[in-house]
Amino acid sequence: MPSGAARYCGVVQISEQAERAKAASRVLATANRQRKDAALAAMAAALEAATDEILEANAGDVGAARAGGTGESLVDRLALTPARLADMARGLRELAALPDPVGETVRGWRLPNGVRVEQVRVPFGVIGMIYEARPNVTADAAGICLKSGNASLLRGSAGCLRTNRVVVAALRAGLEAAGLPADCVNLVEGGHEVTGELMRARGLVDLLVPRGGAGLIRAVVEGATVPVIETGTGNCHLFVDASADQDMALAIILNAKIQRPSVCNALETLLVHRAIADDFLPKALDALTGAGVTVHGDGPSRAADARIVPAGEHEYEAEYLGLDLACAVVDDLDAAVAHIRRYSTGHSETIVTADAAAQRRFTDEVDAAVVLVNASSRFTDGGQFGFGAEIGISTQKLHARGPMGLTEMTTTKYLLLGEGQTRA
Repeated sequence: MPSGAARYCGVVQISEQAERAKAASRVLATANRQRKDAALAAMAAALEAATDEILEANAGDVGAARAGGTGESLVDRLALTPARLADMARGLRELAALPDPVGETVRGWRLPNGVRVEQVRVPFGVIGMIYEARPNVTADAAGICLKSGNASLLRGSAGCLRTNRVVVAALRAGLEAAGLPADCVNLVEGGHEVTGELMRARGLVDLLVPRGGAGLIRAVVEGATVPVIETGTGNCHLFVDASADQDMALAIILNAKIQRPSVCNALETLLVHRAIADDFLPKALDALTGAGVTVHGDGPSRAADARIVPAGEHEYEAEYLGLDLACAVVDDLDAAVAHIRRYSTGHSETIVTADAAAQRRFTDEVDAAVVLVNASSRFTDGGQFGFGAEIGISTQKLHARGPMGLTEMTTTKYLLLGEGQTRA
């Protein structure tokens, strides 16, 4: 790696790192697409060149996590394999192939006095990320920020520090090889006080994006003075309507629950229409228990299948992030929507139905970032949407909602183009 590739190492003042990032962001703001895409390609190549070093560092993080009693769902988020690392590099190359949002004219018009008004996309400047585990987020966030013209300050969890140090060193080496400042990508190290400094670095950091568990997100939203885009937890529901194709429903449930149970778009609660519960639930339990899933349910669902264990008082309120699934029998669509409104975190909500009227009511009445019809919630993903890698899934309603890709990491400014006009 070039000699300056790892200059970020060691704890420094956030103000110092942010000032360097701000200077780098000014270079990025004027970089054309070709320069940014060349940097993304160089960052991907640097990741691949550092494969052995990254995997060795990650093995250390994974070993420490297991020794400390970390649950397997969180270990899965932390762990890298050669395939996952290759996906990180591929994600950067896919970003390079996507259109550059910077400079895009959102809308434009001419005033009666001849002045041309244009609203154009521009970078935020410096974006801070605070996130847990998942070292792939380090590469995804750095790449999305770079392509959208932003420098990044990346605050990963302590349990992933070995991995993130090597990943960020590789990304910075790629930037330098491509002729862009290494400080376009920065790793923030230190204790909780450093996180607090990052959250309060208003004027130096233009936007903060937290990504992780409910506790982390709440702490950032409530404690930050920097503007925040809130990414939310995924207490995702699936409602099997009376009219549903049951084979289709089973396939969707299995994919949504077990394809990768530790992520925020995995299914956490199954709602079944009372009219089909006695027929459908035994089939669902055959498939789910065969896949190692423990189903926790209410009285009516346990009456339909004795393999369902009693659900605790608060079991419908949060994510399992593992091979457990909450279940409830509901009287009708109204009851399903009411349950979702009570417990939803606003992430992804699904209906399986053959009834067009039920579909329309569900999509109209359920308030979530993504509402799915006859499809797995695992599709709530920037890559699946065609955005390339994603910063996260926004569950708020300001500026960005749903998977956040390149466009969501820009803001806009207005250009007024005149020929000497003055206001009367």
